[in-house]
Amino acid sequence: MGEPWVPHVERLRPRSARGVSWEGPPAPYRIETERLVIRCYEPRDAPLLKEAIDSSLEHLQPWMPWALDEPQTLEQKIELVEFFRSSFDAGENFTYGIFAADEAELLGGTGLHPRVGPGGLEIGYWVRASATRQGIVTESTAALTRAGFEVCETDRIEIRIEPRNEASFGVPRKLGFVEEATLRRRLPGREGGPLRDVTIFTMFREDFDATIAPGIRAFDARGEQLL
Repeated sequence: MGEPWVPHVERLRPRSARGVSWEGPPAPYRIETERLVIRCYEPRDAPLLKEAIDSSLEHLQPWMPWALDEPQTLEQKIELVEFFRSSFDAGENFTYGIFAADEAELLGGTGLHPRVGPGGLEIGYWVRASATRQGIVTESTAALTRAGFEVCETDRIEIRIEPRNEASFGVPRKLGFVEEATLRRRLPGREGGPLRDVTIFTMFREDFDATIAPGIRAFDARGEQLL
């Protein structure tokens, strides 16, 4: 799994307070692929988010430091998705839920995050335990890659993965991202532990091939089609 958003409001607020925001066109509010709906969260999604995480703690905790603070209450999840939505509306951070096509189940989370310097976006992701090995992350990451380049007009997209999580390297490699470097002690540690290393995969605009995500549809906040 790629390094995603950290799903705790108290950890996210300092980033927003620093004024981090995306300088390009805003990300789509909704993306539809062959099997998935990838969209910004709404308060009604809080129970689905809680269920997806609570049912996957053993799967998530080895890789996602935020999962060590789970489970949270439903009220905390409502506050969290409200924060996701307000940050999305403000253009500060584009956090998405990955839903089944009928939107009855949350399969995971992802996002386009303007936290890797000028002109760049980072894709982070996680997937629930019951949705692994089904190509969900590859499909959603391909869709966000296309949206990042064609809608947000970014110059580059990065995916950052902890080196010991080798199983997750297959997603960026399959989509054509280039492994650029492994940087030591760059990610927060777990429960006060040592900082973690990170491997960075990058794709630049000139290397992007739209055929990695054929047939997707993307929509803005008004429901107008962008792709």
